[in-house]
Amino acid sequence: MMTNALPTPYRYAVYFAPPPDNPWWHIGSQWLGRCAAGGALKPMPPINGISEEAFRQATAAPRRYGWHATLKAPFTLASGTDADQLQAALRTIAASTRSFEMPPMKVALLDDFLAIVPQPLSEAANALAARCVTELHPWAAPLSATELQRRRLAPLSPAQDALLERWGYPFVLDEFQLHCSLTGSLKHMNSQQVQNLQQAAQVWFANLPPCNFESLALFAEPTRGADFVLQEHVRFSA
Repeated sequence: MMTNALPTPYRYAVYFAPPPDNPWWHIGSQWLGRCAAGGALKPMPPINGISEEAFRQATAAPRRYGWHATLKAPFTLASGTDADQLQAALRTIAASTRSFEMPPMKVALLDDFLAIVPQPLSEAANALAARCVTELHPWAAPLSATELQRRRLAPLSPAQDALLERWGYPFVLDEFQLHCSLTGSLKHMNSQQVQNLQQAAQVWFANLPPCNFESLALFAEPTRGADFVLQEHVRFSA
């Protein structure tokens, strides 16, 4: 449970993330080399043809955010709102949502990074992500001019730029694809290294049980630039 006695985090994010006692959480966190719930981890898996240092570099970006799939991208609280109100809004969404099983989760290369994605796409997950984007928007502060400029450094389509302006993130609603990132950009790796990573990931995640979507995970960035940490799971109760 959150409490106002604690310092207000720099940003919050709402994710799909399995509970820490779920094998999906353990295996995903071990791949990234970090448990956002504070648990101990075994060493990251060895990758054929890739050094441990290179593997840690390749996974540095998703490691900071913890094992997850984004529903509501990181945001600072809007002026005049607080964490208790955000938590209440999460409970409102969760109270009208039923748990469901995700389609089979497969390793895929998305643009220039590896991720796990449901195949076929989950309409239920996409609809829930849309609710999180729109219904939690009143609690998100508008992006600053600097943040907008930083987002626009990446090439965005006109539709994505309009979503960025309206919702603070370009890859939402019609541009959304649920995924759990396994790496950051792999542009610095050659095709054989990317293939080795993809094959290793396919083996690493091959024998997990079906993945259930049964809660919203609230993560927080304690201070600017810090690693995100899991604060709580808000279970679905419809």
